[in-house]
Amino acid sequence: MVLSKGKKRIQTCQKCALWSVFVLAICCLAFIYFKGSMPDSGQVKIGATYMTMNNDFYKTLNAELEKKTNQQGSRLYVRDSELDEGKQSQQITYFIKEKVDVIVINPVKSDSPDIIRALNEAKKAGIRIIVVDAPMNKQVVVDTTIVSDNYQAGVLIAKDMMSRLSEADILLLEHRNAISAMDRVQGFLDTIKGHPTYRIVSQLETLGQTEESMPQVKSALDNGLEFNVVMALNDRAAIGALAAIKEQGVAEKIYIYGVDGSPDIKNFLANTNDIQGTVAQSPIQMGRKVAEVIELMREKKSCDSQYLIPVRLINKDNIGEYPITGWQ
Repeated sequence: MVLSKGKKRIQTCQKCALWSVFVLAICCLAFIYFKGSMPDSGQVKIGATYMTMNNDFYKTLNAELEKKTNQQGSRLYVRDSELDEGKQSQQITYFIKEKVDVIVINPVKSDSPDIIRALNEAKKAGIRIIVVDAPMNKQVVVDTTIVSDNYQAGVLIAKDMMSRLSEADILLLEHRNAISAMDRVQGFLDTIKGHPTYRIVSQLETLGQTEESMPQVKSALDNGLEFNVVMALNDRAAIGALAAIKEQGVAEKIYIYGVDGSPDIKNFLANTNDIQGTVAQSPIQMGRKVAEVIELMREKKSCDSQYLIPVRLINKDNIGEYPITGWQ
């Protein structure tokens, strides 16, 4: 009888042990499942909003950022503002609600009250802010700004033009809401200042878009505007100007300059005489720098208030040094 009771106790203990092992196994599997499905507590959440994705420059920049952030194990939300400052401010508000750690912004309008208000709210929430390609108005304090040397881009275009022409009637194609674009124009204007043979005959707002630039330049030609140089804030505007000039059948040589070093413009430089030059930016370097700064922030290390990415003039003389089908 005693032996029987002992056996029962042993059997009961064995059952309890097996049950404990089973429960422990289930708990381990659940832990592994939920750990895999939930974001790592060390994961950095990033919200990126661009003025427009209708531009390969920003697509390339973002692709580089996405590649690097994936390698870092970060989570990236990407939004296209479609040149709408109201939409961009709403996107920033969304990022705040999602409790992102970092906002990367290419501002639609540098002095937009809506964007400034939203960014200030983000700062209050403890979110780090990286401005890329076009600086923000000083009414908002950002952590860092990563831009090309835009002023130098304008200087390089002016110097190349002056080396080829002793006088010029110049059409400027602008994007007045973008500080980066106006810095390029200012570098150009400062370089030709004091040289009366170089005349600005008109300044047109194009938003840096081909579909805006083409009708603007076409209208200027229809109205009898005469010019032999186009200084465009970017390559897309330069291509719009070229399309209008071709459509109007202008026979005289017009020197067209852009800024970006886009594959389209480099193709024109390599295979035609339609484009005089472009100043090359590097969205690849810019995207890498953004990722590098985010990593510094993740490690709680300091970063500079501004990073300037060097630029270089590309023309017929050195086009062979650059890839035609991609960005530098």
